[in-house]
Amino acid sequence: MTSTEAAAIALQDHAALWSMGEIRASEVVSAACDALVAGLDTPGLRTLAACTRAEADYDVHDLLPTALAELGLSFYPVASKVGQEAAARALARHMLAGELTPREFTLRIHQRYGHELPLTERLAELDDEYDILEYGDRTMDQVDAEVAAEARRLATRPTVPAHLTDTPS
Repeated sequence: MTSTEAAAIALQDHAALWSMGEIRASEVVSAACDALVAGLDTPGLRTLAACTRAEADYDVHDLLPTALAELGLSFYPVASKVGQEAAARALARHMLAGELTPREFTLRIHQRYGHELPLTERLAELDDEYDILEYGDRTMDQVDAEVAAEARRLATRPTVPAHLTDTPS
């Protein structure tokens, strides 16, 4: 994966997580800065990256859709099902990168979406299994392994526009 492709995926993930209330707007601004450093450059991305932490909470809502559109990335409306799924996939990538433990990952998914999002239903069930480990015949390592398998299923590499992959067309 190229650096621009990785930066585009990270920006897309941050946008999805922000639109679902998982992260703060300032983290989206940081991802925009990282995208600029990686070589992505559009007027909207520059404007987004220029936000201060104080401005982020007020301005990201207006600036993010334009920045993403200029890069050919998707903006997910707040609380939309497609946004929830994108955020779940982003969290899966965070878990696989070691930024969340399997238990933290299932807990966040379960707290945010309960058993209502079909894409993450098994993760909610696995979160329930963590709660009853002492009464069952499974070990934490076994549940962790199944969570990791589910995370790999969810984290399939997202598609980014060809112009962001640094490959000649």
